[in-house]
Amino acid sequence: MSAISGAEGEPISSRRNPLIKRIRSLQSRTGREKEQCVLLEGTHQVQELLAQALPWTDPLQVLATPLWFQNHQALLAGLPGPVQLQLMSSEALGAALSTVHPDGVACLWPFNRLPSPGPQPNFVLALDRLQDPGNVGTLLRTALAADVEQVWMGAGADPLGSKVVRSAAGAILTLPLRRFGLTDAQGVEQLVTALKEARTRGLQVVATLVPNAATGLQVEPYWQLDWCRPTVLVLGNEGSGLHPRLLACCSHGVTLPHGRKVESLNVAAAAVPLLLERRRATMTAPMQQSG
Repeated sequence: MSAISGAEGEPISSRRNPLIKRIRSLQSRTGREKEQCVLLEGTHQVQELLAQALPWTDPLQVLATPLWFQNHQALLAGLPGPVQLQLMSSEALGAALSTVHPDGVACLWPFNRLPSPGPQPNFVLALDRLQDPGNVGTLLRTALAADVEQVWMGAGADPLGSKVVRSAAGAILTLPLRRFGLTDAQGVEQLVTALKEARTRGLQVVATLVPNAATGLQVEPYWQLDWCRPTVLVLGNEGSGLHPRLLACCSHGVTLPHGRKVESLNVAAAAVPLLLERRRATMTAPMQQSG
């Protein structure tokens, strides 16, 4: 049970309070870097801390309306570490957050409590300059469900931005992320290096391609790939697809056959069967061997 301090204080009601300015600064990458924390907005994000986060010793700063605190004292008490509560009026909290209709709570999660990538992952999702925060967040959540060990991002949307964090629905608390480069050029360059190192280590690097793509790779439907091997699955940019330099790093190519009425699938939607096929293959492999 966590210790909760600050519950007896007066709620902040002024929109000019310095804390509101601090919270609003977390909407930018610069602000997050300065404060060394990411903003988790909403009750669901706090609930995710129960299931996914390791215990902590330094107080977690939680911002909540008096009504939310009244209705969720048990939730805060069940968190695996101490809580520093700051009560705020609905108007003040709404002025601080990016959510259009906040449900009464947010917390400041320190960078040093985010999961750190290990040195030799065997199942990686690599994203090439993905721009849409909703796509990135959905992919992180899907990757977590598919037992991906790390996500590598070549530039693109900031995975700690508010829209990504909301779409990821808690995945950033458990899934290690590596973001390469502040610009697209840097992101591609650094991701190329990571993919080459993965191939040197024996991983198959798999490009996701549209049907009938003209490449020098052996391209096959995704269910024919040997997903039991250590794998990096690479997904391309929403508009331009996979960068040629990244494609040149790949050892295999897979397609997701679909009807001709659409040219391509949304990248987040296409990733679902691919990632879960890897999980299915690794789960059923021991049964197939014993049979």
